[in-house]
Amino acid sequence: MNNFKSHFWYTKSQRNGILFLVALIIVLQLIYVFADFSSSKIESVNTAEILAFEKEIDSLTKIELEKRKPKIFPFNPNFITDFKGYQLGMSIEEIDRLHEFRKQNKYVNSEKEFQKITKVSDSLLKRISPYFKFPSWVNSKSKKQKAYSSKSKEEIKISTSDINLATQSDFKTIRGVGEKLSERIIKYRSKLQGFSFNDQLNEIWGLEDEVVKRVLNVFVIKEQPVIEKVNVNTANFKQVLANPYIDYELCKKIFDYRDEVAELQDISELRNIKDFPQNKYHRIVLYLKAE
Repeated sequence: MNNFKSHFWYTKSQRNGILFLVALIIVLQLIYVFADFSSSKIESVNTAEILAFEKEIDSLTKIELEKRKPKIFPFNPNFITDFKGYQLGMSIEEIDRLHEFRKQNKYVNSEKEFQKITKVSDSLLKRISPYFKFPSWVNSKSKKQKAYSSKSKEEIKISTSDINLATQSDFKTIRGVGEKLSERIIKYRSKLQGFSFNDQLNEIWGLEDEVVKRVLNVFVIKEQPVIEKVNVNTANFKQVLANPYIDYELCKKIFDYRDEVAELQDISELRNIKDFPQNKYHRIVLYLKAE
């Protein structure tokens, strides 16, 4: 009898466990059936919308950045300022190299020469060189250099090797000297009343050192020119100012000094004038005398 009761109690315990498991299964099934698992769809939709929105933001950002970039207009690279160089992406050293070159009264006449002087990278040169705008005389000179370089020595003829007698056609036989430069040489020679020093050619705007050397390899100063000198003691302001090496300020100082001393006894007294350009003395006195 006791064995029968024990067996019956054990069976009842099992029955309770089974009922608990059945109830748990039913609850889980109800949750599965009635719970809303559609959030994954919402998440995927939201993710797509977010990506589209981010793409649109990126696009607008790029447009805004492009608008903020400084526009580059055609420019002469010889006159790049510190600020302009910074905008173009040049370093301080590269800008300084260009400025040092220009202080020598020299000009950059090509993209290749610009890179040689400044030492900018190939990538930067490629980006900014399309905006380079050189004066028309540079382009003209470049074309004529090619034309003259193709000529044989037999084709080049000059009327004289005297630089103070040479014609414009004579100067044009020099590689690098075209119509404009040969005209400038003639005009400056007339202003000087003839070349007295070889380096006076370096005073001609646009005439590069290499071209000056070529000119002097062919033409020489055979005789000193006869220059009409002005008496500094009797000349008027306009006559003294006509001196190619005297500007308005220096002319005024000369007349102030003349008034102070009444009369210059010797032309060398000009050296006594305050701030007188001593390095130009020998050129200035070519056109002045004291009598």
